[in-house]
Amino acid sequence: MATMPLLADDQMSPEARAVIDDIRTTRKTDFINNFWRALANDPALLKRTWESLKAVMGPGQLDPKVKELIYIAVSVAQSCEYCIHSHTAAARAKGVSDQELMELFAVIGMAAETNRLVTAMQVPVDEIFKVG
Repeated sequence: MATMPLLADDQMSPEARAVIDDIRTTRKTDFINNFWRALANDPALLKRTWESLKAVMGPGQLDPKVKELIYIAVSVAQSCEYCIHSHTAAARAKGVSDQELMELFAVIGMAAETNRLVTAMQVPVDEIFKVG
């Protein structure tokens, strides 16, 4: 159960509704997911989050598929079930295959294992790996 109400369009303030309309326009869809509906309780937070997400996930040096795969990996690391599901759906919409997802999951698992091992053993960082 959500800790904040998931607002229907007609329950939102005009400020929140303007952001929701921009999400629809930018994404070329009528669907607004529960994350945005929960954030609509605070129009300033909704706007700030949407503007940041739009900038970070928008065009840049990284391929859009790569950005979604990174988002999934971080979401797994942070144990965010919602983000794992929503960004897996976004990755699939950008053409990520089941095989690519399985390879990503293998990398996530391997990184988690080696991170725990190096942390447990307190292995010092090699000087050659340090920048600057």
